[in-house]
Amino acid sequence: MTTTLQTLAAQTKRLAIAALATGAMLAAGYANAAVTDIEHPGLLQTVQADVIYVHAFHAAADQVQLDGGFMQKVKTMATGSSAAGAQVQAVAEAQEQVADEIVRTLRAQGLNAVRSDAPAPANVNALIVDGDFRKIDEGTSRRRLLVGLGAGKSEVAVQVRVAYQPAHGAAVPLQTFVANADSGHMPGVAETAGVGAVAGHVAVAAAAGTGVHGVSEVKHDTIFADATRLGDSIGKQVAAASEEEGWMTVRPAI
Repeated sequence: MTTTLQTLAAQTKRLAIAALATGAMLAAGYANAAVTDIEHPGLLQTVQADVIYVHAFHAAADQVQLDGGFMQKVKTMATGSSAAGAQVQAVAEAQEQVADEIVRTLRAQGLNAVRSDAPAPANVNALIVDGDFRKIDEGTSRRRLLVGLGAGKSEVAVQVRVAYQPAHGAAVPLQTFVANADSGHMPGVAETAGVGAVAGHVAVAAAAGTGVHGVSEVKHDTIFADATRLGDSIGKQVAAASEEEGWMTVRPAI
């Protein structure tokens, strides 16, 4: 019994050290967000926008890839929800968080941005930001916990469109690009605590790892977190393009 307790204590200590190391790496940041495939389908001689309207991006519930692991099953049983209901909820969450974060980022850059799904008023010069979701994937939390390094990562990706609608005129496309964000390549328990911790003592490893990865699942490895990073990167891209092309005047900070 003493030997068993000593072995368990040694393993727990090892996993605790691994957890601290993983926590430090989390602080350094392993998540990814990127903008690619920037194109200019139409350019005007003069763009003088007064406001940016950000719409919720188009998505369908059946695009959502739910976490098929054990924790998702437990969550579904606990809440009494169905897989279809979880997909609908994930879509709504991703749509709102991406759009809201774009607005927050644009406002932080000194640009007049408004969250609205309604058509732009006819009497204003407006930039319109909308798009389509290409991927909404919860990944697999169990694989992120045990394997890590990109295995089981969550990911959200969109095709973005930026258009200019002059007062009493038709909208003209300005720019399109692809943006994606994922939970990155954070190491899992197998990497930080050793393969033996997973192969021989999965329960102990999971218990120790959940402390670090549990925080990660809330702040780092979820569709909500990916959508937040995605919205921020989209907002920065639109702000950079606006500054470069002279689409809008930046408001001075108050």
